[in-house]
Amino acid sequence: LTLLSHQGETISLSELDGRPKVINTWASWCSFCKEELKNFALLQEEFGDQIQVIAINRAESLKTANQFSTELSVEGRFLFLLDPEDSFYKSIDGFSMPETIFVDSSGKIKIHKRGFMEIEEMREKTNQII
Repeated sequence: LTLLSHQGETISLSELDGRPKVINTWASWCSFCKEELKNFALLQEEFGDQIQVIAINRAESLKTANQFSTELSVEGRFLFLLDPEDSFYKSIDGFSMPETIFVDSSGKIKIHKRGFMEIEEMREKTNQII
C-alpha cells in the first residue's frame, strides 16, 4: 500500500522500519479524531523511538489535512499520510471512525480498535505490542 506524506513523498507502509506501529485512520469531519490526534502526539512523545505513530487521512486533500493537523498543533509530531483512494481504510474493513490498528515489530496486526480511545487505552494497547 503506497500513500503520500504531507511533504509529497510516496511512502509504502511495508517499507517502513521494523518498529511497532500505531496506525490510525482519521478525517477532518470526524469529531472524535480531533482529541485522538492530540493524544497520538502525546503517545509518540512518551514512547519515543520504541514505536511509530502513523495517521492516515481518509481521502481528503493535502490542504484540508494540513490545515486540520496544523490547527491541532500535531503536524510534524508523528507521521501523517494521505490516502486519496481510501485504500487503507478499505483494506482493514473499516466501518467506524476512527479506527486504529496496533502492529508488532514483525508486522503482525495485534489489535484492531474501532472507535474513540482515551490516552490511557492507547498506552495500554501500545504496551501490548512493544
